[in-house]
Amino acid sequence: MNALTGWRVLIPRGGAWGDDLAERLRAVGAEPVMVPLIAFEEPADDAALGAALADLSAGRFDWLVVTSATTVEALVRHGATVPEGTRVAVVGGHTGQAARDAGLPVAFTPVEASARGLVLEWPGGPGERVLLPQSELADATLVEGLGALGAQVAQVTAYRTVPVAPAEGVAEEVARGAFQAVLVTAGSVAARVADVFPSIPESTALVAIGPRTAGEAATAGLRIAAVADGRSGAAMVDALAAVAAERGGPSTRSARSGDQA
Repeated sequence: MNALTGWRVLIPRGGAWGDDLAERLRAVGAEPVMVPLIAFEEPADDAALGAALADLSAGRFDWLVVTSATTVEALVRHGATVPEGTRVAVVGGHTGQAARDAGLPVAFTPVEASARGLVLEWPGGPGERVLLPQSELADATLVEGLGALGAQVAQVTAYRTVPVAPAEGVAEEVARGAFQAVLVTAGSVAARVADVFPSIPESTALVAIGPRTAGEAATAGLRIAAVADGRSGAAMVDALAAVAAERGGPSTRSARSGDQA
């Protein structure tokens, strides 16, 4: 029997990401419950994005850097085209697969699947023009890191992250330990989990998608039980399975940092 058999797992993310996680969890006997806490919308003013994508189509960028599957969806919605002379870089395997599925010719994926890894392993040269469409919540890691390497980075907002209220009663279910795990797929998700679920039993395992998200979760006051070794649904499920295999009896102590029984 798989260690996750019978585990009830809260997925605080909808869309393709949530669907992929749910499918993977069902395959190992878990019971996924999708409770989206965030959603994505068009930028308040998409004129800058439209102008940047027009420049992209015209071949005015040497690189297109894509940091999430949500960015890929935004590019597809806007009919973005990548000319033959423009190379596409992605931060990790999941984003790369989404880009390829959308017909984008991925030329570079860092071994370390993160913004930091992309900067450290950047194959581009100084003076090259880089288009960086991101969430309005994105930090300056790529802009500053690639800029320090001599790239001319044009950052533009591709989408907005907005909060979604959970269904009535979900917070109470979380508080009483009705979920064995919660999957934290991004810093914005960590912030929402901390805000919406003020009481999370220690018996509920929180799994983060990577070190950066784990750090953001800790800043939000959450205690992370495990960190996936890759930015993918498969890596998250593997990390959760390892927790399940090691777990003993349930505990009622809080999963928020610093709280004691």
